[in-house]
Amino acid sequence: MNWRLYHKESTLSTNLDARQGRPGDVFTADEQTAGRGRLDHPWHSGKGENLALSAVLDVTDLPAEHVATLPLMVGLGVAQAVERLLGGRRTGIKWPNDVLVAGRKIAGILCERHGERVIAGLGVNVNARRFPDAFAARATSFALEGAANVPVAAVREAVLAELARLYPVWRGQGLSAFYAQIAERDVLKGKIVEVSQSAGDAQRVRGICGGIAPTGVLRVGDEPVYAGEAHILAISDLA
Repeated sequence: MNWRLYHKESTLSTNLDARQGRPGDVFTADEQTAGRGRLDHPWHSGKGENLALSAVLDVTDLPAEHVATLPLMVGLGVAQAVERLLGGRRTGIKWPNDVLVAGRKIAGILCERHGERVIAGLGVNVNARRFPDAFAARATSFALEGAANVPVAAVREAVLAELARLYPVWRGQGLSAFYAQIAERDVLKGKIVEVSQSAGDAQRVRGICGGIAPTGVLRVGDEPVYAGEAHILAISDLA
């Protein structure tokens, strides 16, 4: 796949920029001033510190259940790029959209569908050493993991190379083509989890996580969960 790159020094959001794009277009920025993640969570990025990237992907003629697995494919691509740049250190995938190193978030993904296109937006913490207090205990970066000299451009190229390799396979075969690679990185499997479907949602699903299914849903107890945000619970949380 041949990507076409469009770069800005500063933008509100690369996902917003990508809404006018065509499949194969990639939008990046040194700085996002209104970057958001899933459930409208803010994504903080100082100028030139991190990778903010949105790629436009074609999903023409694909059924909805196939398209729903796209964030996990993108997550795997990001995870493999991070592993390569960190000298083989293992990453974890936290359903539905986070990539972790040593239990802390190094990257997040936000996919938005617009007709026959999906904007795959992602943020990777590269040079950031400080995070807002609300996220500091759960976040990491290449710099904090001891890779202080990795250029943002190198992370961009590694991620795009992985997506170019995985996307056509995913389009033709679905998630099953690399399900084993996702399952072995699944950080929620076997944990007691709670999943909320939206911010402030009172209807929450709790139980022992059976892991990510080949269809991309999360198995919690006997219940398949199709969307939401999952948190690992401590025993004290169950009292």
